[in-house]
Amino acid sequence: MKNEAQTFKTNVLRPPVTETGVIGWLKSNLFNTPLNTVLTILILLAFYQLIPPVIKWAFIDSVWFGPSSGCQPGEGACWAYIPANIRFVIFGLFPAEEQWRGLLAMLIMVGTVVYSGNRDRWKLSLAYVWFGSIIVVAILLLGGILGLAPVESTQWGGLLLTLMLSVVGMTAAYPLGVVLALARRSQMPTIRTIAVVYIEMIRGVPLISMLFMSAVMFPLFLPEGVTINKIFRAQVAIIMFTAAYIAEVVRGGLQAMPKGQYEAAESMGLNYFQMMRLVILPQALKIVIPPTVGILVSAFKDTSLVAIISLYDLLKTCQSTLSDPRWMAFSTEAFIFIAMIYFVFCYAMSSYSRRLEQELSAGQSH
Repeated sequence: MKNEAQTFKTNVLRPPVTETGVIGWLKSNLFNTPLNTVLTILILLAFYQLIPPVIKWAFIDSVWFGPSSGCQPGEGACWAYIPANIRFVIFGLFPAEEQWRGLLAMLIMVGTVVYSGNRDRWKLSLAYVWFGSIIVVAILLLGGILGLAPVESTQWGGLLLTLMLSVVGMTAAYPLGVVLALARRSQMPTIRTIAVVYIEMIRGVPLISMLFMSAVMFPLFLPEGVTINKIFRAQVAIIMFTAAYIAEVVRGGLQAMPKGQYEAAESMGLNYFQMMRLVILPQALKIVIPPTVGILVSAFKDTSLVAIISLYDLLKTCQSTLSDPRWMAFSTEAFIFIAMIYFVFCYAMSSYSRRLEQELSAGQSH
């Protein structure tokens, strides 16, 4: 009798099969209302019509290696474009025999960013790591010393140039944006006015205009015989533009801080710099992680705008390869390849920001 009672009790408490597992999830999320049921069926029909042809084009009928003559436009995807043009897309006009230097420079930049992702390394020594990395990258790219052949900056291009503009730009723009945000909230009228004018003036014009001015108009104001590298001018324009937007995001985080935090820090005898460094900024910057990462992701993608000043970034090198009659008919494959590169880097930044936000929020009550 006891076993029968336990069996009966188990059977009574066990939920129906239609309410648990895959069936339960489908019922509660996709078929829970007549409207959702109709929409689910329509979407499944659309997938049935779209996905098989895409798979057939991208994988079954595709060509992965060989010359362009082995591809037939309108049939399968011609992924042979990638191995045939990969070196130019990544390095641009960088000399073929020196491309190992460009590859090493990219690995150093990405490695430094990954190394900086650990919060335990956020110390003064990290600034020296970044400074040393930038010096090594500059030596590798410019050459002329240590037995390295000199390479003109006009030969830099592709993913190499995109990474350099984005990594250096974001690294320099973030602290500058924080300083501008603090300056805009300063009690000193002169500093506050300068910060307001700078931020509003920069945010009032598109990045294309700043790049155009840096490439065309700025050299007109230089003394005769004085020139500044075009890549350096574009880099400064990107830094100034991104910093202005970061400043407004950080200012929002500072304004969101309760007044009691300022009063508590002052009651402990902390001066302004100690209060900001130890109490206010860590909390404010944590609040604005999502919008800050959004700006940095946009800055990474906006480096493609340097094409208007004749710099061969990742997108521009891709477009240049499509001017070759052999590959002109396969622009879809080329742009899908470039889009995947952008997606990988942007998704990595977004994933890190979510992980960082979770780490900083651990142990807090909501």
